[in-house]
Amino acid sequence: MFLSAIIISLLVLGFKINQYLSPVNVHSSAGRVNILILGIGGKGHAGGDLTDTMIFVSVSLNRPSVVFVSLPRDIWIPSIRAKINSAYYWGGFALAKSTTEEVVGQPIDYALVMDFSGFTKIIDVLGGVQVNIERSFVDEEYPIAGKENDTCGGDPQLRCRYETVSFAKGLTVMDGETALKFARSRYAKGDEGTDLARAARQEKIIQAVKNKLLSKDFFLSPKKIIAVWQAVRESVQTDLGNNALAILAGRILMGRNNIVQTTLPEELLVNPPISPTYDNQYVFVPQNGNWDKVHEWISSLFN
Repeated sequence: MFLSAIIISLLVLGFKINQYLSPVNVHSSAGRVNILILGIGGKGHAGGDLTDTMIFVSVSLNRPSVVFVSLPRDIWIPSIRAKINSAYYWGGFALAKSTTEEVVGQPIDYALVMDFSGFTKIIDVLGGVQVNIERSFVDEEYPIAGKENDTCGGDPQLRCRYETVSFAKGLTVMDGETALKFARSRYAKGDEGTDLARAARQEKIIQAVKNKLLSKDFFLSPKKIIAVWQAVRESVQTDLGNNALAILAGRILMGRNNIVQTTLPEELLVNPPISPTYDNQYVFVPQNGNWDKVHEWISSLFN
């Protein structure tokens, strides 16, 4: 979901780029620039520095095309004996990049991190987004920001820390807060309660935001462009310099009609029984005991 905001920042910069800027000063490998997008809860949210969203982005420098792959946050990384979503918490961009490289089999050149506040502001500036909800679901344990340590007056179930959110099948327009809940929900009963379903919902938000960005309503509104850019600047941290951002903006703009958006396929992962091997946590591990098949699948997307 946070990728949407990053796309916006690149598009906004794209209005200012010089079309003759050379990509020579941009880090790349085999003609591609690979970026790791991280979404965090930030201040006021439980696990504020855990990456709630992780998306691998690969931009081609040779032809106009972009690949986006959402990664489940529950992937187990033996080298840090933890889930991949804790890598940024423990080691910042450096560890987040290196652990993701293990999974995707590609070098990560840059990283960006954004918190929830920026995400909701950007959706609201765009006037909301329209999303097609494929399956109705109810989540009775959606965490309320700021209530993480509330004792709930002695309630042993700590129900005051959570609210119930529900979504009905069909087209609906979501404001920033609603879109955030739709993308973050983790404890719905049934098929929508899995990490993979959650990643798929995030892809829907990304698509909806992209549609808004490419509309005349956005491009012809300097006020909206400035408001979006301010929201991005306030909530994004990155190791991308302005020149690199501008160059990538141009590449993404040129490749906007050749974008692949997908999630890591379920058949390449295994959800093993909860056990001490994985610190008694719900995790995903590679189907064949290594990431070779995932590496092959990622490479196939570039073609």
